[in-house]
Amino acid sequence: MSRARVFVVGKVQGVGFRYGTRIMARKLGLFGFVQNLADGRVEAVFEGEKDKIEKIVAWMKKGPFLAKVSEIEVDWEEYKNEFTAFS
Repeated sequence: MSRARVFVVGKVQGVGFRYGTRIMARKLGLFGFVQNLADGRVEAVFEGEKDKIEKIVAWMKKGPFLAKVSEIEVDWEEYKNEFTAFS
């Protein structure tokens, strides 16, 4: 099992980015959360199988139709098994 913290920069707030991320994470069976940050970025933490985390990170590089992702940062962290759902 793996864990990644992802920061997404660009036009990623107000375009359904969190909603799309939640739908995709739940579909892939991942656990964690996604949230808007005050500086305009989106932060997400995922726990689950590494290949599934890599799939959602690939999706996040583009995001939903109205998003304009300019940068994405992925930090692989130690798996903590701290989530029971994706919110």
